[in-house]
This record gives sequence, C-alpha cells and structure tokens, in this order.
Amino acid sequence: MFGLGKKRTKFGRWLDREGLTQLELEKKANLGRATISKLCNDKNYRPKLSTVAKIKKAIQQLGRSVPPDDYFGM
Repeated sequence: MFGLGKKRTKFGRWLDREGLTQLELEKKANLGRATISKLCNDKNYRPKLSTVAKIKKAIQQLGRSVPPDDYFGM
C-alpha cells in the first residue's frame, strides 16, 4: 500500500502493514522527518535508545501495543 516501491526496513514494512504513515509517526513521536525516513528505508541505520523509546511511546499512543522486536528486529 505505502512505500512507493522503495526497499523498506522491517520497521517500514511494519508501518505499511499497520496502515500508519511516516508523517503520523513523525508528529506523534516528535522526531524529524529524516530520522523517520532512515528508520523506514535505511537498513544500516541503528537508532539511539532514546529514539526507540519515542517510537515505542508514539506507537502505543496510536493504539498499537507490540514489542519493538516486532518492528525493529533487535
């Protein structure tokens, strides 16, 4: 559905499956567009723990309750 044919990370594919947009997550997590884009498209990007915590909190606020392993593969 989303992704526009780009190669996506596990996180990007998870967002797509859940029907969440990068913009929704960007606003809810209070992170920059570049950070969210890296999370969704750069397989070599390793987020800081503070970024992971913000993402987890935002995902919960968006009504999803899943462990980070499901979308980050840590």
